[in-house]
Amino acid sequence: MAKVGVEQSLTNVQNALQQKGYDVVQLKQEQDAAGCDCCVITGGDQNVMGMQDTQMKGAVINADGLTAEEVCQQVESRLQQ
Repeated sequence: MAKVGVEQSLTNVQNALQQKGYDVVQLKQEQDAAGCDCCVITGGDQNVMGMQDTQMKGAVINADGLTAEEVCQQVESRLQQ
């Protein structure tokens, strides 16, 4: 199953993805994203300084305003592409 990185504060999303069988990694540092097929972020610190330093090649999903189930659906659709 795919490896998904999830920001620490999104525990409901982490739990939902684990229940669906995904290998979930907490994102505490930039290096934690390495090897992830997809990452879920809160969007609170997204591109704050206008810089983008890519640590992974997979999709990045902004969970801001989404339910855990909606995030799971986006993860599934991005990983199928």
